Amino acid sequence: MDKPLKITKIGNSAGIVLPKEVLAHLDRKVGDELTLVLRPNGIELVGGEPDFEEQMAAARKVMAARKRALRELAK
Repeated sequence: MDKPLKITKIGNSAGIVLPKEVLAHLDRKVGDELTLVLRPNGIELVGGEPDFEEQMAAARKVMAARKRALRELAK
């Protein structure tokens, strides 16, 4: 999709309006959050945190394996 988007003033900031097709592609709706990732040649909008679920699964695994040590450190 090559569609020019206009930058609009929003208070002291600036913003763009995303077409409904883009929101559908990102599986997001009004009020949801997007992650903006800076790339060498532009930006990338990601629906949600990239790799968040994978990172959380790894963290849960470590927390389960080191439950006792984490409990001691929390004191």
